[in-house]
Amino acid sequence: MKKNNIGFFWITLVVLFVIFLLSVNDGGDYIKDSLTSKDTFKILASTSTSEMDDELIKYGSNSGFNVEIEHHGDLEIVDILNDNSNDYDAVWISNSIWLYMLNNSYLVTDSKSVVIDPVVMGITKSKAEELGFVGRDVSNKDLLESIRSGKLKYVMASVTKTNTGATTYLNFLNSLAGSPEVLTEDMLKDEKLANDLKDFFKGVERVSGDEDYLKEMYLKGDYNAMINYESSLIKINQELVKKKKEPLYLIYPNDGVAINDMPFGYINNDVNDEVNKERFVKLQGYLRSDEVIKKMEKLGYRSWYGGVKENTDKKVFNLDWGIDTSKYLKDMKYPSKNVMTEAINLYIEKLRKPTHVVFCLDTSGSMYGDGMRELKEAMNYILDFDLASKDKLQFSDKDKITVITFNSDTDKIFETRYGNDTNKVIEDINVLAPNGGTNIYSPSIEGLKILAKDNDDEYTKTVILMTDGYSNSGSYYDLRNYYEKNKLNIPIYSITFGSSDEYELSRIAELTNGKVFDGKSGLKQAFGEVRSYN
Repeated sequence: MKKNNIGFFWITLVVLFVIFLLSVNDGGDYIKDSLTSKDTFKILASTSTSEMDDELIKYGSNSGFNVEIEHHGDLEIVDILNDNSNDYDAVWISNSIWLYMLNNSYLVTDSKSVVIDPVVMGITKSKAEELGFVGRDVSNKDLLESIRSGKLKYVMASVTKTNTGATTYLNFLNSLAGSPEVLTEDMLKDEKLANDLKDFFKGVERVSGDEDYLKEMYLKGDYNAMINYESSLIKINQELVKKKKEPLYLIYPNDGVAINDMPFGYINNDVNDEVNKERFVKLQGYLRSDEVIKKMEKLGYRSWYGGVKENTDKKVFNLDWGIDTSKYLKDMKYPSKNVMTEAINLYIEKLRKPTHVVFCLDTSGSMYGDGMRELKEAMNYILDFDLASKDKLQFSDKDKITVITFNSDTDKIFETRYGNDTNKVIEDINVLAPNGGTNIYSPSIEGLKILAKDNDDEYTKTVILMTDGYSNSGSYYDLRNYYEKNKLNIPIYSITFGSSDEYELSRIAELTNGKVFDGKSGLKQAFGEVRSYN
């Protein structure tokens, strides 16, 4: 009996040990599941860093604490930290310049660069050869002349919402101003500089509100060039080669490139938390370790700043794609906080390529009550110059706005030829009353017809469709036939609301290379988000 008890004891011990090993899962999940909220280290991170999420989470678990990562665009991160930094312990952002834009200059400490990622233009190899850019030094002025002549058009991310858009603009601004030692506010008043920058932005075919969608948009569309992170362009080329499509040739202007240093910094919330600081030091050290740097190099990030490196993976840093790591990159000099703020305002008010937006607003009977109230509030916000200016979403006097209301068919049309003169349009919207059924296709076609009359070189064009229900009349095939017959390249962005049919809206997005935005948690926020895509 005693022997049996001993045998049972050892069997039980072995079973418990096996269960322990299974629960541990390489040491990570077991520790992670046993941790409390006090053991959580929260990182506010740029969307450009998301490829390293799993590595950071696993490292934290193995080190005895949870890592939570919340992603936003870089310029949005600045707003979040200015409003409330207490929810976060560290920030991993694309470029140190945005840390200088914080209201509290001492909020982020111990910031160190992890890797380097230049922002450059990629042009299809055949187009680059046609322009004479292959195998020679190219300047920002060379790019401008090709755009000015109409030979080069491109897609890019939003200047007011994304790091790549903003740093691209600042780089061209600095270069076309003559690469001064210090860019000043007085230099921004130069008319020739303003005209050069206007010509540069005339080359924009489409604008994306974020870099990830920019990649999707390019791969689905028919474009010759795009501006993005070097690492993103490398991944795009890898996909293009797999699909047996023409890759992009990357251009590194010899008079200045926007280089991102991707710093990881500690958020000092005036709390003397030695444990949290120790966790930060561990995470930062891990990110800067040889192990992680090698992984990030395979993803297309540089571990060296500006200088040269011969022994890189040629399948990643491919010379045939214009990526020559033996050549020195000239880094642009970023201006002061005040100059950057003024430069962004100048872009919005004078330099940005004018846009013509057609809002298609659902005024069917199902919009009665809260639906119509929220719609009016959202449109008042986006069309009111002062309100929209707080979030850098305002229209300029060069923009055109058309509003189409619809129910069972297209109903009313309001418009203004001056985007900052919207009082009458707002008044017309505020007296709308819901009635009838829902037909999302008729107003979409009408919006496309209106936009087709405009010159592509003068305006970026967008239809923004908002609906709260299913379309019970009209036909998707009518829309598809009109779009394809006229060979259009105008996106339709949709905003879901109420019980809207996301399948219908997804088909429209697929047809027009557009996107569906979630307005069910708040129309105002959704309208603000979609606004950054035009």
